[in-house]
Amino acid sequence: MPRNGRPRRTAPPSCRLSARGHLPAARTADQDLPAGRVPRPGGAPEPGRRSEQAFITGILTSREDFERARAWGVADADDYDGYLLDTAALLTEAHRTFEVVRARMFHPVDFEEFCLLHRLDPAEPAARDRYLVNPPLQTQLLPYQGEDLAGDFVPRLVRARESGLTLRHVDLLLDGGLYGREQRPVRDAYQRGAEVLRRILVGAGFGVYEFRCTVEAPGGRLEAAARVLHWEDGVVRINDEDLDLVCAVLCAGLARELPGAALLHGSQGAAADCGEYREVAWAWGSGGQDWTPAAGGAVLSGIAAVPGFSLGTVC
Repeated sequence: MPRNGRPRRTAPPSCRLSARGHLPAARTADQDLPAGRVPRPGGAPEPGRRSEQAFITGILTSREDFERARAWGVADADDYDGYLLDTAALLTEAHRTFEVVRARMFHPVDFEEFCLLHRLDPAEPAARDRYLVNPPLQTQLLPYQGEDLAGDFVPRLVRARESGLTLRHVDLLLDGGLYGREQRPVRDAYQRGAEVLRRILVGAGFGVYEFRCTVEAPGGRLEAAARVLHWEDGVVRINDEDLDLVCAVLCAGLARELPGAALLHGSQGAAADCGEYREVAWAWGSGGQDWTPAAGGAVLSGIAAVPGFSLGTVC
């Protein structure tokens, strides 16, 4: 399935949160990072050449979080608006200097719990360093490619944190098999889930949609959503992080044989059809083994939908 052109995420290099408007430290991919240590950046790259090192930082995503984190010396700005301006300038400089720039939401509650668990002082920069490079949280990292910070990137960071928590839940349900997918049943279930999504999107045809799915799992309901653009040339656009989450939730349902529901709704049509669009909403259900049209339709996230088309009719 064609993606949105963003590079795939890999295990990210370790680096530190910018505490007072300075560029975080970075390391090259082949460096080993001893526990609790963060290397300082090397020399500046040659003029006109981007550094091969990676830049990773954490970003406060609300005024409330900014006020809560001020006591730890995370930023010099007087208010959240100033903080966003400083952070935007920081990311712009990093994007110009480094080949890879990634960020994740700096969540004060998560950070406090992390410090309590590891007996760290939240006011110490080293505590923020360790929080950012914590492996279980690396699913929350997003690549930054020059997007508008407040209008686009910050909301995605918030969703990435929520998605990261869901991915951890899925991984626990699969006994740690989600990321490596070395277990044959997990790998097969992931491929089956991806095929379910592909058939739904191909069968829907051109249009602008939102896909939602839920799986009733031990420990709480798993949920995923993705905005989908299906162009007239057949290319399907979907954010990488949203696609990963949807496939993971579908995988968990199929691998553990858990019941679930799915919904695709939006505007079906294309400019080539003289701008003729129609609103559609289709629903599917699963008892844990296969996905079929929801008998009698369904209501998901407050949206009423009719039974979806048979996925077996889609090539």
